[in-house]
Amino acid sequence: MSVRPAWEEKPSLIGRLGKGTVLTAVVAAVVVPLWVVLITSLSSEKTINAVGGYVFLPREFDPSAYVVIFSGGQITDAIVVSTVVALAGTVLSLTVTVLAAYGLSRPGTLAHRPILFYFLLTFLIYPGMIPAYLVVTGLGLKDNLLALILPTAVSAFNLVVLRSFFMSIPGELLDSARIDGAGEFRILTRIVLPLSKAVTAVVGLFYAVGYWNAFFNAVLYIDRNDLQPVQRVLQQFILAGQSPTSSGAAVYIPGLGAATPPTLAIKMAVVVITVVPALLIYPFVQRHFTKGVIIGAVKG
Repeated sequence: MSVRPAWEEKPSLIGRLGKGTVLTAVVAAVVVPLWVVLITSLSSEKTINAVGGYVFLPREFDPSAYVVIFSGGQITDAIVVSTVVALAGTVLSLTVTVLAAYGLSRPGTLAHRPILFYFLLTFLIYPGMIPAYLVVTGLGLKDNLLALILPTAVSAFNLVVLRSFFMSIPGELLDSARIDGAGEFRILTRIVLPLSKAVTAVVGLFYAVGYWNAFFNAVLYIDRNDLQPVQRVLQQFILAGQSPTSSGAAVYIPGLGAATPPTLAIKMAVVVITVVPALLIYPFVQRHFTKGVIIGAVKG
């Protein structure tokens, strides 16, 4: 239990009530929409029609929307595509970013300043959509999953964050490893990365969430339905007004019999599936993020 310093004023009742009210409002603004989406995805067509749309209070439990999603078809294929892109893209992006950041954090490396300037220049100058499209299609990546990974493989912001953290590691520690005969790759894998678990985990989370939530590259480069990521399918369902190809068909659920999932429930079920991975991963990475902030503060 923390002890309040003697010079710090005791909080007033109004101040405590105000903080509690603001905190409650912020939590409600986050939790209530998620709750409505979840309950609507688990509601029957009768319930949705009775309330005229989104459901807040659960009535009839109907998981047929999730049965339809995981029984095969376009949505299932989209989930698989997004999972593959997120995993492969995160591994590639994190590997390249770590290697580039470590090289740019060591003084005296080959073409250190020009390469660093090249990365920093992307903060100010970003290629337009048409040049990027011409480059991707010119490389033969049309209707290829690599088109969803390579154009955004390296983030200059994440690279600068990693480089700054690597530069905070004492040079004497690395020099002692070189005296013992360790090469640069061994120094990176045995010394630098173990000391950088927190910031590396946070950068990996940034990449993973970015790949999972991306859909615009699919709009530009992917025409095949079997290669569409789940965010692109969700965009078609909700924004473009298209309906899932499997909606309207009755599905059999053990213990509940035949059920017909409403279109709105399927849409909300897809939203839940797109949100759940980030919600499951973030609490674990948040612990590393807090640790990384503390380490950076101690190192100055």
